Amino acid sequence: MLRAPWRVTLVALMACAGYARDIHATTPSRSCTDAAHHEFDFWLGDWDTFRIGKTSTASVARNQVTSILGGCVLHEVYTRTDGYTGESFTIYDSARKRWHQSWVSNEGELLVAEGTRQGKQIVLNGSTIDDKGETLHRVSWEEVGDGVRETATQSRDGGKTWQPDFDIVFRKRQP
Repeated sequence: MLRAPWRVTLVALMACAGYARDIHATTPSRSCTDAAHHEFDFWLGDWDTFRIGKTSTASVARNQVTSILGGCVLHEVYTRTDGYTGESFTIYDSARKRWHQSWVSNEGELLVAEGTRQGKQIVLNGSTIDDKGETLHRVSWEEVGDGVRETATQSRDGGKTWQPDFDIVFRKRQP
């Protein structure tokens, strides 16, 4: 007996939906239970984003950081009020004892950065390439008071000189 094509498609979609649920399951993975895997958990949350040093007190973005894949990965969804959006996946690589982050945006950016905990901060270094060449990036996150501060610097001369890129603070989103 032949199955109706829509029925086969429906079964396939249902299977994929179940698979997608399993990917994002919140059941902790035994592989990611040690303390090092949770050094970055202070960043988890639903955040309003504010620029430090700017006179405006309005939030410039919403940043949602969730734990996925059994607690092994942080997934960030960053949505600025001007339409810029980006997402990152951050994982602790226990074999190399390093944090790894891949960031992509709706402007075609790709930043792959790695680093370690340095005191109270997580500090990652990476690079982007555009039509002007390579830019080095140094980004740090630190728990501060009622939020998280993220600071970035960049270098277009191979690390000889560094300029501020951005300085923001995330505060828990208010309903």
